[in-house]
Amino acid sequence: MKSIKFAKIITLIIGFCAFGFLAHSQQKPAFWDDIRSFKKSDSISPVPKHEILFVGSSSFTKWTDVQSYFPSYPIINRGFGGSTLLDVIRYAPDIIYPYDPKQVVIYCGDNDLASSDTISAATVYSRFIELFQMIRKHLPSANIVYVAIKPSPSRVKLMPKAKEANSKIKEFLSKQPKTGFVDVFSLMLDASGKPIEDIFIEDKLHMNAKGYAIWQKAIEPYLLKK
Repeated sequence: MKSIKFAKIITLIIGFCAFGFLAHSQQKPAFWDDIRSFKKSDSISPVPKHEILFVGSSSFTKWTDVQSYFPSYPIINRGFGGSTLLDVIRYAPDIIYPYDPKQVVIYCGDNDLASSDTISAATVYSRFIELFQMIRKHLPSANIVYVAIKPSPSRVKLMPKAKEANSKIKEFLSKQPKTGFVDVFSLMLDASGKPIEDIFIEDKLHMNAKGYAIWQKAIEPYLLKK
């Protein structure tokens, strides 16, 4: 009798474990809806290959009128808000490789630093190198541009790490062919070395039109013409 009860208990435990595993396996990964939205948009209106691809976090996501800032350059914007370099690495097969872009412009790393106090400049640098090498492997002829992690009033405490990460990435890219590093960091500081307040919206993290005008002037010289 005891053995029958024990067997039933074991069966219930196995059942609960299986249910938990199934439920976990059915959870959508982070940003899955964003990626699915990109794919749906591409299926309805396919974008041309060999264009300029902007990819990264919310500073690109919120640049919804980016094409108007660069009318002479064909831009595909695939920024997804809140993403880290790990997220861009994860979805590179979905949002980078299929477009076969002639140029990849990356803004990411800001959220990596903000995600945890344990994330160092060296960690951001290492993640960028991984992404860079992936792009180089799959798109060997593509030009790769990195837009420096920006200083933000709401993330002033992260500025030293951001500055260090930017420096490491800039040095690395200076030794690589077909690359560019856009230093928006210094352009967004006032005379005292603090982030310029009036180029940000109310959250003190994302930029307004004044901020994007600074980015436009800084980025355009690095964009490839047809």
